[in-house]
Amino acid sequence: MQAVSSLVEQFGPWLWFALAVFLFIMESIVPGVHFVWFGLSALIVGVIGLTTSFGWQWQLIAFALIALAAVFWVRQKSREESAKPDVPDLNVRGAQYIGRLVTIEDAIVNGRGKVRVGDTVWVAEGEDGPKGASVRVTGVDGTVLVVSRA
Repeated sequence: MQAVSSLVEQFGPWLWFALAVFLFIMESIVPGVHFVWFGLSALIVGVIGLTTSFGWQWQLIAFALIALAAVFWVRQKSREESAKPDVPDLNVRGAQYIGRLVTIEDAIVNGRGKVRVGDTVWVAEGEDGPKGASVRVTGVDGTVLVVSRA
């Protein structure tokens, strides 16, 4: 333990910069984003060590706290990013048709009928209407398009 203590006291904050470089090299070798946050923490502690006169024990505690905070912060941010899909209606096909004008394929009687969207026929709910009339898709209820007069 005495040898480690004397080594740390001899090189001081430069040891943190060496650790940061080592961790950044490890980041480029190991797949994933694992070591970059620890490397940044070591870099920050190195700067703190150059500007202040903290003992190496306090620098070690600061490294642990900064690394822990960085990991939790990145984890929270990545959860927020992954929760937002690029295409929010990707798995709700009918929702992609909201606002679109479609043609009634089978007359809508008693609130139910069929509409044609491109080359597909969908079950529809809405105001009664004759075959061939245009209606606007206003919503989706499962696999049923909700329509209203255009």
